[in-house]
Amino acid sequence: MDDAADTQQDGNALREALLAALSLQLGWGVDEALEAMALDRTVPRPEAATPGVAAGSTAWSAPGRVAGAVRDAGNSAGAREEAIGGLFPGDAAPSSPAPRRPAPRPAEVLAPAALRAADLAAGADSLEALKAAMERFDASLRDTATNIVFSDGVAESGLMLIGEAPGADEDRLGKPFVGVSGRLLDRMVASIGLDRTRNFYLTNILCWRPPGNRTPTDAEVSLFLPFARRHIALARPRHVVLLGGTAAKALLGAREGITRLRGRWHRLEIEGLGTVPALATLHPAYLLRQPSAKREAWQDLLTLRRALDGEVPKGF
Repeated sequence: MDDAADTQQDGNALREALLAALSLQLGWGVDEALEAMALDRTVPRPEAATPGVAAGSTAWSAPGRVAGAVRDAGNSAGAREEAIGGLFPGDAAPSSPAPRRPAPRPAEVLAPAALRAADLAAGADSLEALKAAMERFDASLRDTATNIVFSDGVAESGLMLIGEAPGADEDRLGKPFVGVSGRLLDRMVASIGLDRTRNFYLTNILCWRPPGNRTPTDAEVSLFLPFARRHIALARPRHVVLLGGTAAKALLGAREGITRLRGRWHRLEIEGLGTVPALATLHPAYLLRQPSAKREAWQDLLTLRRALDGEVPKGF
């Protein structure tokens, strides 16, 4: 019984020590991993010719050593840090690093899913068929979302606005841009005589909400891009507005940020449709965080209004 109690106590102390180490790293500003796989320090290391270490022993002992050192250090954070640091002596490193299994490359992981997305998108011959294909597409985001968010507005209007991904309100109602940023967007476009119930069409690159309203990853955007491009081809807009950097960079294949892309017309090449004028502008969610940028957004709206009134976009 005493041995079991000691083992549990050591395990608790080890957990506390590791949590303290993570807290310390967060305090230092560490916010990303540099290796694909974590180094398991509970596994004995290879023998090394280290001064003071007898042959046949290892420079790294069982986890109990960590627990014991932390327990002995007391409650002082500085003492704990010193105790943990002392268990990782620089001169005790093995002569050659332990072999690690190479992490799979993103292309290897996403290739089958990406091919299936492209096939499903290409096979859709109507907006209804495209929505059904997107609902069938097996994506991890689908498992954490409530509703598919496909589109809103008038598909035949000739004007298509494209954002990045649904938020919580959109996920709940199944329509794009119905939250706070959506209401701001409605007021913005109303200032130049536009209304989603009459003369424009709305969608996003992603049709499923990322958990926690986080920004979509590059892999997720790439995975859903075939659906977005097919959506444009089927809606056949005469003008496209790209809301925010994620949508603009993905559809234009650009590396510049939205502040460099906004305010001018770009040539958007869509299979089955040809070249469509695309205006990049700031996302309404960004304007809620940076109200001072509304001046630039207003200039973009005027640029859009002139095009809708018959002005040929520069370069077309």
